[in-house]
Amino acid sequence: MSALCRLVRGGLQFGGWSCRFLPEVRALSSASPVNLSYDVFDGKNDGTPLVFLHGLFGSKSNFHSIAKSLVQRTGRKVLTVDARNHGTSPHSPELTYESMSADLKLLLSQLRIERCVLIGHSMGGKTAMVTALTQPSLVERLVVVDISPCQSSIFTNFRYYIQALQDVKISSDIPRSTARRMAEDQLRNWVKEHSVRQFLLTNLIEQNGHYAWRVNLDAISAHLETLLGFPYFDSAYEGPTLFLGGANSAYISSEEYPEIQRLFPFADIQYIPDASHWIHADKPLDFISSIISFLQSE
Repeated sequence: MSALCRLVRGGLQFGGWSCRFLPEVRALSSASPVNLSYDVFDGKNDGTPLVFLHGLFGSKSNFHSIAKSLVQRTGRKVLTVDARNHGTSPHSPELTYESMSADLKLLLSQLRIERCVLIGHSMGGKTAMVTALTQPSLVERLVVVDISPCQSSIFTNFRYYIQALQDVKISSDIPRSTARRMAEDQLRNWVKEHSVRQFLLTNLIEQNGHYAWRVNLDAISAHLETLLGFPYFDSAYEGPTLFLGGANSAYISSEEYPEIQRLFPFADIQYIPDASHWIHADKPLDFISSIISFLQSE
């Protein structure tokens, strides 16, 4: 372990900042994996496919434009995947990184994908890291987007977002555009940033004349501390790894570098200027260029 950090009450401490972990992962979750929803963007060559994993409250559609561009520029097949309890994937009361990694492994097995380039944003980045650490033979290269293998709750407002979504009340049998405006008006009291409100509103769906959130808010709320943490590992992933942060985001800080280097000894850490936590939305061209450069690197 790096001389820059030491074990303190089950976590790593860097100066006055501590990094907490969940209990060490020794086996995958005993719960059965679910069949994930996904979209495929076929390429013309037989290069290792790229697999995108979205963040909390996101969906596979977050990466559709990115995926199309990468198919055009690399010729590779690209998959975008909905995590359990998100998008059109099944709901489950369990929501851990072990269970989400097991879901992903099942999907790759079903699609007969033996190796992939795994690209995960935020929550999806943690799922990607767990997958690389527990089954490195599946992951040819790893891209972790604006997240680290450490506790991230000090930076987040996710508890407020959950409460805001749970408190929204929408009338039945009204046009979708009216329902969306009604939902945004109510979210405004909790969520000040317009871009975040718009992101959360992508989860509003109509079912038989009634409006609901497609994310499983009960499961997210019950497992939020788990999602904001990261399991402890003794093993390392020794494949090529890129940690790609937003220069205006605090999710990858220098205090976390020693833990990143411990778990991912061949990691490169880069930042995209003028980008927030949602790098792919803020700076899509820079995001795509960074991934392509990484794919072409030795």
